[in-house]
Amino acid sequence: MVITGELKGKIDRVWDAFWSGGISNPLEVIEQITYLLFIRRLDERQTVAEKKALLTGTIEDAVYLPSQYDLRWSWFTNLGPDEMYRTVGDHVFPFLRQLGDQFGGGRSTYGEHMKGARFTIPTSALLSRVVDMLDDIPMEKRDTNGDLYEYLLSKIASAGVNGQFRTPRHIISLMVDLMAPKPGDEICDPACGTAGFLVAASEYIREHHPSALTDATQRAHFHKSMFHGYDFDSTMLRIGSMNMLLHGIEAPDIRYRDSLSEGASGDAGAYSLVLANPPFAGSLDYESVAKDLQRTVKTKKTELLFLALFLRLLKPGGRAAVIVPDGVLFGSSNAHKSLRKMLVEDQKLDAVVKLPSGVFRPYAGVSTAILIFTRTDSGGTDDVWFYDVRADGFSLDDKRNPIDANDLGDVRIRWAARATTERDRARTEQSFCVPKADIVAQGYDLSLNRYREIAHDDTEHRPPLEIIADIEALEAEITQGLAHLKATLM
Repeated sequence: MVITGELKGKIDRVWDAFWSGGISNPLEVIEQITYLLFIRRLDERQTVAEKKALLTGTIEDAVYLPSQYDLRWSWFTNLGPDEMYRTVGDHVFPFLRQLGDQFGGGRSTYGEHMKGARFTIPTSALLSRVVDMLDDIPMEKRDTNGDLYEYLLSKIASAGVNGQFRTPRHIISLMVDLMAPKPGDEICDPACGTAGFLVAASEYIREHHPSALTDATQRAHFHKSMFHGYDFDSTMLRIGSMNMLLHGIEAPDIRYRDSLSEGASGDAGAYSLVLANPPFAGSLDYESVAKDLQRTVKTKKTELLFLALFLRLLKPGGRAAVIVPDGVLFGSSNAHKSLRKMLVEDQKLDAVVKLPSGVFRPYAGVSTAILIFTRTDSGGTDDVWFYDVRADGFSLDDKRNPIDANDLGDVRIRWAARATTERDRARTEQSFCVPKADIVAQGYDLSLNRYREIAHDDTEHRPPLEIIADIEALEAEITQGLAHLKATLM
């Protein structure tokens, strides 16, 4: 389901009102809307608890005390603009900050991320407009509120600010489809940002494994222990958490963590699937990097440290689909080579999917690839499947306008045949398999162009002397023509 043009129009008008009201940072706009959505969610949770109490006689998981009725969305949204503004700023937000672990009985991370909540909406008129817009949204419809939030998040990118937090949704969808998450998976994104990978994985489970939501045990796993995301930006944690909540995940594990730091070593071997597009900021200080990562790969480069982290987080048999800059595929440093050798020799490298260089424009023009691998700790690489994505359905300039050319559907089809017909493809084609021995012979270089072969023209080639004779004849004709032209002009 896609949100209607009418609702988009309301969101656009509220967005414009924020900007004209003095809030020009898109992240701050979304953060303020996130707080209000959370406050509305708390009121709905309380209403459900009260309805249950009519049958049981006792109220469980209550959010508000009877004396705190004025803090509830259903109450203060009926006040006049000025009184509502005072109530929200002076009472509701302080309540939100102290809520902490009370929400969800200490099991949920949502309340935890609200501890630093700040109310920065500048005027009562703007608050009234935002509240009216949110009040019109049927929040019980997961599709609607999920799409609403995705539309808001897309405005981070369109505003040209903090676009690095958003991997294009169609690329996320491709990676999730290739990995095909299962109901029993433990899924992690160690640099989750707005939680796009986790949301897409949850939607895949809903669509392809509906029993995960009907079986009580699987449903509990889906809501409480399937999805794990880390970030060290508190704003991203709030936004990512709300994105999950609005897509119907009640208690995901979204928490503050610097994934490469020494204090982040507690989840080794915990996950069966890693999906990620981590930030590649360059280099870190050795002192701040976890020692076990340094033992895996001696480097300060974040792109290599993240790969080492992914391997550490995976259970044996766990799979990963992650975006890396092209330099990881062919870098010549000892750290680059040793990590690629580790993927090929000690683990199972499944695929290298080369992406067009314009995929992340206008924020970055860097060339990237999707690496797909399985942790085995005992090798298993036989053939590596390569695919050269030349078009992703959008222009590869800064405008990224929709176009007809799109290889992503073909990637899905050929990936499914990587163990059968794909092995027979010539290296002149868009996808092909490369035996491990060839990769070893090339020093574990994983760049597609290292193995691609150029298609030659199979037509009969003429002898060089014949070609030279033709050229000489052509030159004679040109000389004769020039002489004739000169004579005519005289």
